[in-house]
Amino acid sequence: MRDIKIRTASIQDLPAILEIYSYYILHTAITFEYDVPTPEEFRLRMEQTLRMYPYIVAEEDGNILGYAYAGPFKTRAAYNWSVETSIYVAKEARQKGIGTLLLAHLEALLQRQNILNVNACIAYPKETGDPYLTCESVRFHEKNGYRLAGRFHDCACKFS
Repeated sequence: MRDIKIRTASIQDLPAILEIYSYYILHTAITFEYDVPTPEEFRLRMEQTLRMYPYIVAEEDGNILGYAYAGPFKTRAAYNWSVETSIYVAKEARQKGIGTLLLAHLEALLQRQNILNVNACIAYPKETGDPYLTCESVRFHEKNGYRLAGRFHDCACKFS
């Protein structure tokens, strides 16, 4: 693997992180967000996450190639040992092992926090050939040991 550094994200990384995320908002159904958040809104999200959970970036030569973070799976106290993860890799950096590197680091950090369940809630296309959604994330998570725990049908609508 190249000389990629994984480190805790900082607010200075916000422009690069938001640029990566913007692609997924505008061109995919991977995220169900319709509009790109303002930098201020995104900063508040990052700060909120960093209070309790890991938020990390993959960096090479000063360039952010991807990021990952965890957040609460549900808000009730009994769920405090479960998280939902998110991983986004810059479009031009995909399929190069960055997501796997981020996931491994994120899981190690979560293990140190005594998190018992790491969940990846993944959008899945209804039909093959969907221009906004593929099964890449499902395959990525299966390759990394995740298994299907449940499926929601027709719970969101984007680009229709």
